[in-house]
Amino acid sequence: MNKILITTSSFNTETPEIRALEAMGYEIMLNPYGRRLSESEVKELLTPDIIAMIAGVEPLTRDVIMGAQNLRAISRCGIGMDSVDQEAARERNIALSNTPDAPTKAVAELALALMLDCLRQVSVQDRAIRKGDWVRPMGGLLGARTIGLIGFGRIGNKVAHYAQAFGARVIAYDPYSQNDMGGTVTHMSLNELLKCSDIVSLHIPFTEENRHIIDAEAISLMKNDAILINTSRGGLVDETALADALKNSQLASAALDVYEDEPYTGPLAELDNIVLAAHVGSYAKESREEQETLAAANLVEALKPDSERA
Repeated sequence: MNKILITTSSFNTETPEIRALEAMGYEIMLNPYGRRLSESEVKELLTPDIIAMIAGVEPLTRDVIMGAQNLRAISRCGIGMDSVDQEAARERNIALSNTPDAPTKAVAELALALMLDCLRQVSVQDRAIRKGDWVRPMGGLLGARTIGLIGFGRIGNKVAHYAQAFGARVIAYDPYSQNDMGGTVTHMSLNELLKCSDIVSLHIPFTEENRHIIDAEAISLMKNDAILINTSRGGLVDETALADALKNSQLASAALDVYEDEPYTGPLAELDNIVLAAHVGSYAKESREEQETLAAANLVEALKPDSERA
């Protein structure tokens, strides 16, 4: 029997869309590790009987794709396609799809939550109280801050909308979009944004061109009391430079949901002025359900005979 591989760490298979795939004659195979797969693991799982896959963020490199002999479709459960060698997929005539709208609210809300945590130092107080210390740090208001968004696509727009509800000023850098939300968002160069922002939040896909877009030089342009937020992709931030900046009070604090290597086990975990989340940006129940539904629906459409496609 032909099979469909689902490589996300978890997935609800009790949906009409999965039932539709089974009715089309496909057997559903799940990620046996319950975590993000390595390149070698996903390559091993893409056996010749795998016709299509619902992908997470595992590396679907040229080597992986070229080795998947009968793969016809890849449906990303999420937005970013940076983990997929799209050129190799096109060479193999593999249909590619993603679920760009489903994670938007969840990621935007997490970005706001991390901003608020850094401003009010909730995590700092939680850790202190658990150790028997009673600390009451002076916080700050989100509405009194200038928030600089690097990337102004779906999620950047939603973050701006939420932040403006608090009364915050929003500025943005995005060479591909000049949407100013009716004149309420000011666009500027990256360097200008870094200098002007009280909070810098990343909302761009990862490419080799923007690897470490936040490095020691970029951090040097930021205010000493600024906050850095990354809910986008690991690799956008030079984690060594960030750790040094936080240690040396070049930044007030930071919050990360994504890392260059996951699960994260590095020096940032030793610092008190950073909030660390476990790549849960899209892990809101409602958002996750929508992503999984759309990812499966994309495969239903991709695997239909040409005569039946919409």
